[in-house]
Amino acid sequence: LVIFGRSEIKEGAMASSSGDAKAPGLSAIEEIAEGYLATAKKGDLLPLFGVKWTCETAMKLLREEPNILNVSCPVTVVGDIHGQFYDLLKIFEQNGYPPATNYVFLGDYVDRGANSVQVMTLLLCLKIRYPKCMTLLRGNHECRQISSLYGFFAECSSKFKDDQGADVWKLFTDMFDYLPLGALIDNRILCIHAGMSPGIISLDQIRVMERFTELEQSYPLQDLMWSDPSQKINGFYKSDRGNGYLFGRDIVDRFLEENKLELIVRSHQLCKEGHQVLFDKKLITVWSAPNYCYRMGNKASVLVVDQPGRYRFNTFEASTQNRKIAEEQES
Repeated sequence: LVIFGRSEIKEGAMASSSGDAKAPGLSAIEEIAEGYLATAKKGDLLPLFGVKWTCETAMKLLREEPNILNVSCPVTVVGDIHGQFYDLLKIFEQNGYPPATNYVFLGDYVDRGANSVQVMTLLLCLKIRYPKCMTLLRGNHECRQISSLYGFFAECSSKFKDDQGADVWKLFTDMFDYLPLGALIDNRILCIHAGMSPGIISLDQIRVMERFTELEQSYPLQDLMWSDPSQKINGFYKSDRGNGYLFGRDIVDRFLEENKLELIVRSHQLCKEGHQVLFDKKLITVWSAPNYCYRMGNKASVLVVDQPGRYRFNTFEASTQNRKIAEEQES
């Protein structure tokens, strides 16, 4: 249980007073979230106490969620973001902000891109303000080891001075341990970050996994965050990534049949056109970071599931700000 002292609530309320006018009937938590959300949408940083309040409030919500959340159509599924804040804004601008649109995010919010702090802040503020409209899953970069190596820790350190960067990184990474593992859309479509594990044949096994831990401490958990499909194999083979497995069509067919599912939706792999459909439309990869790392030149997409068996891709190019960052890195 997260307990908030009066001083923290007061600080948050003071911050919220500078935001947009509040709708009547909001709770104290919702009112604070409204103020921080207004700041987050502009790409401005929250002060340390604001980051602390946001992470701890989100943790309180996330710890009450099951490992696999049940979600209803219509819903928009978003793949890897990787710190590309302005491309995330483009997703919301084109597809709608909550509560007008329901979302499932597949993880990998941080690292690689220039603005992981802003991405994470915006998503958490939306989660707190509209918890039923925002499903945030865990990806392989939502852990301490990976995010300390691939940019998130360095970004926190550069954006928060006087040694606050390490505190900010710890607040976010402690929250990562509480992110759910999957979402089930109308009991027919499974959303996960990456893929299958040799040790998991049923949804019930995922439902009872201990997820409140660092990824490196659980191999089946790592597999869900690291594995990739392959059209060249049957069964499982160890992945060249160093974690997880490659898995073939037979594994997908067996898992779908065992669990009475129709489709697996995942992210984790760059797709030049923003998405890839495999195994007779039984597995879809969605990639939502256009011009990945500001140099790959790829398109991006989100998957809009209007109802089971009826879905469409909204494909988009990189934002203007993405191209500006790319030009700055080249100069």
